[in-house]
Amino acid sequence: MDLSEIMHLIKDDIEVKNLFTLTKTRADFLFDGVKYPWEALAGIGDAIMKIGAGLSPEEFDHPSEDVWIAKDAKVYPTAWITGPCIIDHGTEVRHCAFIRGNALIGRDCVVGNSVELKNVILFDGVQTPHYNYVGDSILGYKAHMGAGSITSNVKSDRGNIAVKFGTEIIDTGRRKFGAMIGDQAEIGCNAVLNPGTIAGRACTVYPVSCVRGLVPAYSIYKNKDDIVFKMK
Repeated sequence: MDLSEIMHLIKDDIEVKNLFTLTKTRADFLFDGVKYPWEALAGIGDAIMKIGAGLSPEEFDHPSEDVWIAKDAKVYPTAWITGPCIIDHGTEVRHCAFIRGNALIGRDCVVGNSVELKNVILFDGVQTPHYNYVGDSILGYKAHMGAGSITSNVKSDRGNIAVKFGTEIIDTGRRKFGAMIGDQAEIGCNAVLNPGTIAGRACTVYPVSCVRGLVPAYSIYKNKDDIVFKMK
């Protein structure tokens, strides 16, 4: 069985139900009735405003009309935060982080030095610790991005972004879409996730990889022609 046949068999890896543990984000309602996770990207800002309106002032500071920061979160003074944004309990936002808006950052996350976030959901326990760019993307429970790894969210021709697996192509209808990264996925240092990448649950992407399309769940991605599966 060649790789294209394998990709066809595991195409369900791109669906919300197989990527994310929805109990690990305040935005679980955003995925109601949603099959493919990128369909939720357009609603992130509105979801943040809805969630924020219900947060307790005893637990969250509210420094501007569209920013909420948990009182036990640690935000370094050189971080820049633009709303809409929620930073949840136990999260650490380190020096020179740049949060550009529409960022829902879950519990016990790390947004590291010089990390830039824009139109994202970070589920609980996500780590983006060093020099990461994450735009128009969703990172599942305890996903981890190695130093310097990024999501590239715009094609060079500025056209619509498609998700590709095997011989199948799904046009997302979006011109900005980085990556959907499943629960407990490990993205190696300096890897580039090209527009429309889906990194399946608990997969591992080798450092300095250039990824496009689907990385199957529980697999190790070395390059597009060398993907092996872990023992579950």
